Amino acid sequence: MNFNDMLKKKKTESPENAEDINNIDNESAEGAQTAIDEKSAEDLLKEELSLANDKYLRLYAEFDNFRRRTIKEREEARKTEGKDVITALLPVLDDFERALKATENATEVAPVREGVILIQNKLKNTLTQKGLQAMESIGTPFDADLHEAITNIPAPTEDLKGKVIDEMEKGYYLNDKVIRFAKVIVGA
Repeated sequence: MNFNDMLKKKKTESPENAEDINNIDNESAEGAQTAIDEKSAEDLLKEELSLANDKYLRLYAEFDNFRRRTIKEREEARKTEGKDVITALLPVLDDFERALKATENATEVAPVREGVILIQNKLKNTLTQKGLQAMESIGTPFDADLHEAITNIPAPTEDLKGKVIDEMEKGYYLNDKVIRFAKVIVGA
């Protein structure tokens, strides 16, 4: 039974009580209004939820794109990270090729030796410009953080005990960080 049917029935039963009819009308109108409010509140919540889901999906997609882009950029950076060092070493490689050609017809060793020394100096200067430094080990106390002990030999003097006596392979720093430990002989 709907609202209009209730009104007709009420009018036919007792038309003299108009106040009751008004009360019924007001109650019905309030009930209908709360139903509309409930529906609209439910609709508002559904809209808010769909907007939140949409925002979440967009943020997730944006983050996923960011992650993929940074992975790709890192891979490209790794592929080309040594480019500047290699480019700086190319002239040294060219000098070595020229020296090899010159040794084919060389009869004296001294000029060839001078050429090789010049190329070595050029290589050292280039690497020094890129941050490479040779480690000075001979005569310093043995330090396991910088040195790799190959063997111990009896120290020639008392003051050389526990110190590096000889260096088998030089150690190097790159921008104040050890990149190769010096292989040394320690006095015992």
